[in-house]
Amino acid sequence: MKLSGRQIGTFLRNPPPPELLAVVLHGPDEGLVRERARLLAGMIVEDMQDPFRVAALSGPDLKADPALLADEAAAISLTGGRRLVRLRAAADDCATALEAVLDGPAADALIVVEAGDLPPRSRLRKLAESHRRAAALPCYPDDGDAVSRIVEEAVRSIGARIEPDALAFASDHLGNDRMATRMEAEKLALYAGDGGTITLEDAVACVGDSAVLSFDDIAFAVGAGDLAGLSGALDRAAAETTAPVSILRAVGRHFQRLDAAQTLIAAGQADDIRTAMTRLRPPVFFRRRDAFGRQVRRWPQSRILAALARLNRAEIDCKTTGLPDRAIAERALVELARAGAQAAPAMARKSAAERLAPPTSAPSTS
Repeated sequence: MKLSGRQIGTFLRNPPPPELLAVVLHGPDEGLVRERARLLAGMIVEDMQDPFRVAALSGPDLKADPALLADEAAAISLTGGRRLVRLRAAADDCATALEAVLDGPAADALIVVEAGDLPPRSRLRKLAESHRRAAALPCYPDDGDAVSRIVEEAVRSIGARIEPDALAFASDHLGNDRMATRMEAEKLALYAGDGGTITLEDAVACVGDSAVLSFDDIAFAVGAGDLAGLSGALDRAAAETTAPVSILRAVGRHFQRLDAAQTLIAAGQADDIRTAMTRLRPPVFFRRRDAFGRQVRRWPQSRILAALARLNRAEIDCKTTGLPDRAIAERALVELARAGAQAAPAMARKSAAERLAPPTSAPSTS
């Protein structure tokens, strides 16, 4: 069974049915994989240390002895209740052992499989998606709305509140790994204290430099046409195993903010670039204001729209072509950085308001 985005929430709110024998959690967000695996496990067994109802295996264990999985799934709990088998670090070489269990006799157990970022052609993923006794549960990085919900929940849990600007800033800077996001959100809540209020200044102080990976270095390097800076930032992202699609989306948000600043100026809602930056939500981080202003001048709106289309195309290619997603993303980002380096100086020196303003007549010399 292949779970879609709309089905995941309902699936995780209810105990897995008895006829479901295995759930394969896969995706680039390892923190989310672990969090959802713990949630599913907790629906089956209250005490994870119960030796009669819980068995822990790993991919290397099955490689050494493929029959282990079938043995643990068929075992009967001496104390009663459904058994839980946790299979961590699973990969395609576990597919044969899992298939043997799924095709075998009924068992009063749930196998929770924690896998990595499995491509669509993965044997393990295809088995879970197609078999009637299994489910494939994708775990992709959180978008901005999901990050905001996590932050709000953490703050409300201690009776505090967070101002809209602070929430927007935190959501934009916490990254996309669920475990890292939750830890930072809890730290922010503790900073506020019971009944406290988190302001934008509080969020900047707590979150500004503490996220596992800030996408700002990548986005600003692309916008500035800084190929050397982009290369270094992408290397750091690769070391953090950051999902390429998350990087593309972060760069897309940066270009949307450049476009929003130009639109504010052109519509007369901001007198200049600095005023426009303060009206954005969240406002531009103070350490990035000069660089952001230069990029507003560098990128006219027509080129911003072209950049957003290129990023969208790269994301689609990452999801559909089966080619290495990191190579696809990095190629698109390098192309945009080169375009940024070749920005037309004459256009870059004019703001959006200046470019849209009607021409003025030259003063008469007569």
